[in-house]
Amino acid sequence: MNLHTDSNALALKLQSRDATREPTWVRYTLITIALIFFLSCLMLPLILVFVEAFKQGLEVYVQALIDPDTLSAVKLTLLTAAIAVPINVIFGVAAAWAVSKFQFKGKAILTTIIDMPFSVSPVIAGLMIVLIFGAQGWFGGWLMDHDIKILYAVPGIVLATIFITVPFVARELIPLMEAQGTEEEEAAIVLGASGWQTFWKVTLPNIKWGLIYGVILCNARAMGEFGAVSVVSGHIRGETNTLPLHVEILYNEYTFSAAFAVSSLLAFLALLTLILKTWLELHQDKPEPHSTDS
Repeated sequence: MNLHTDSNALALKLQSRDATREPTWVRYTLITIALIFFLSCLMLPLILVFVEAFKQGLEVYVQALIDPDTLSAVKLTLLTAAIAVPINVIFGVAAAWAVSKFQFKGKAILTTIIDMPFSVSPVIAGLMIVLIFGAQGWFGGWLMDHDIKILYAVPGIVLATIFITVPFVARELIPLMEAQGTEEEEAAIVLGASGWQTFWKVTLPNIKWGLIYGVILCNARAMGEFGAVSVVSGHIRGETNTLPLHVEILYNEYTFSAAFAVSSLLAFLALLTLILKTWLELHQDKPEPHSTDS
């Protein structure tokens, strides 16, 4: 009986392996297509950015980076990310906790709202902000009467960036927290822990890597956002231009070396994000060390 069972298991294993084994020419064709796509659509443009950035020499490259307008764009980009990312972290954690740990009416609506920036064009998102806070918008008159400036100023840029980057933290945490279930939180509450104690001691340690991963993606998108910010910024040089907008202005003025020099900063950000992402994935794959009592 055992011999018969073992032979059946071996036969099924061989059939499964044969079913997933492709001819050699098919495998090499797929690998070649993937490599061509990777080199032509990803690596080649990235290499060209750095080649064009240093085409006229290191001095021109450095001069483009230390230009006052470039430094202003860098400061505004960092400021925008510094405001938008923490807000989205707070919202993302709260939304993921609510969606994954509780049952309530409107849960499907909340998840739909979280995904909305993925389906709405960034340009449309910028136009929505204009319709709300512009001179002819819902709050435009009130804002003008109280001398509060949203559009063509830092607040409008921050609002546009927050809207575009809303899903990243929440969407990283929701599947993770749903997979973890609620058993540990329920056990902590039964043992007398408060809601905040349960979050800090149980929930947060379990989601820390997913949270960090979501923060990295959110930060990268916040620094690289173009469409929505372009609509609400007004393109005021040295005041409301982020790095992507500054690159566009330089390119339109045919100062290509400066444009590619500033683009290299964004390319470096993308590479840094990729490295951090890879490191986190490798770290997550490693098993946690367990302490043993002697």
